[in-house]
Amino acid sequence: MPARLISNQELLSRRILAIDDEETNVLLLANVLDREGYRDVHCLTNPEQALEMYIKLSPDLVLLDLMMPKVDGFQLLEAFSRHDQPDEFRPVLVLTADTTLQTRRRALALGAKDFVAKPFDVIEVALRISNLLETRILYERLRQG
Repeated sequence: MPARLISNQELLSRRILAIDDEETNVLLLANVLDREGYRDVHCLTNPEQALEMYIKLSPDLVLLDLMMPKVDGFQLLEAFSRHDQPDEFRPVLVLTADTTLQTRRRALALGAKDFVAKPFDVIEVALRISNLLETRILYERLRQG
């Protein structure tokens, strides 16, 4: 097996923001991330606070539900993209029960980098999180020259 380009320590130290209006979903994600060893995890159940938290934390990865009251995940994807630099890669993993083709296409068109249907397999989500963080780290290394 080839040597890893990124150490586990570097991967697990990255900042993750989970946004879902359902407390049980946020707790499940927090438990998965804790079990995997992530140390900088922030969870939010009020989507109206999400943009402020996104700007404040500058997360390396966002885990985002789409169907939320008042401010939905589509609106947040648009807002996040307005606050990122044009050459920045900050992945968003969408976790939603709405698996229609239209929803997937819309989320991806608005900047989501990956999509997982609820209820989700915790091992698959952990692997997707790791893959997206690894991609972000490699992208940052390329930008630094």
